[in-house]
Amino acid sequence: MTEALAPIGSPKQRKPDWIRVKAPTSTGFAETRKLMRRLNLATVCEEAACPNIGECWTKKHATVMILGDTCTRACAFCNVKTGMPRAVDPLEPQHTADAAAELGLSHIVITSVDRDDLPDGGASQFVKVIEALRRTTPETTIEILTPDFRNKSQAAVEKIVEAGPDVYNHNLETVPRLYPTIRPGARYYASLRLLESVKRHDPRIFTKSGVMVGLGEERLEVHQVMDDMRSADIDFLTMGQYLQPTPRHAKVMEFVTPQAFGAYAAIARAKGFLLVAASPLTRSSYHAGDDFVKMRAAREAQLAKA
Repeated sequence: MTEALAPIGSPKQRKPDWIRVKAPTSTGFAETRKLMRRLNLATVCEEAACPNIGECWTKKHATVMILGDTCTRACAFCNVKTGMPRAVDPLEPQHTADAAAELGLSHIVITSVDRDDLPDGGASQFVKVIEALRRTTPETTIEILTPDFRNKSQAAVEKIVEAGPDVYNHNLETVPRLYPTIRPGARYYASLRLLESVKRHDPRIFTKSGVMVGLGEERLEVHQVMDDMRSADIDFLTMGQYLQPTPRHAKVMEFVTPQAFGAYAAIARAKGFLLVAASPLTRSSYHAGDDFVKMRAAREAQLAKA
């Protein structure tokens, strides 16, 4: 299978029936978008062209993307724009907490662009957002989805873990062989070590990671990623279908069937993850609140057996 990017201007492939979603038209969707605009907040739902935005925003669930809307990297799978980001917004932490309060969120997911231009990679902004949420909506559980904080991960992780998120997510995205073309600015084993260090600093924090399939990976390579994740004591695995955002992005090499996702999920559960979410439309923050409740219950059941 080829690993090259799709030629510029090549058409996107027709999606199979199981991957299609309806265009968002609900009142809840419009209200969520209006709130994000009023608070000057970016969301990964919009910037990454998530296929689940209609469903999630209708339910007033939005994943806030802090540190602006411009990334310092250019991954072959990601729709977020690349360039020189603007200065960090000092009002962003409180605006994020205000959004959580107005939306009535019991669980919130906070992610960010890569900010290789910042001395700490943006870790201090994650800390400020967590602190603002704890002050404003203390009952809201907090899940963060961070970049890899290239060359500064140890100090960044220590700082964020000390702030006490409930879930620390960092996505491996794909198998190691495909990193040079799909995730060229990152290193597979550095990402694994980051997640491992979260558990080392605070075993109470749930760790989570996700992969996309359909990029040309082999089945046994995916199984090896699962083993690597379990070696790093990762609690929750998410798996979803890669979708080509534009003709300039990496081409979809395969549309993985729902049955194949079911088989992957069964193998992952056998390997010992507390929770597995695997389906064509699964994304990191899709149903994150419901999944957090399930994951917490699974840990409690596991401790009760012990």
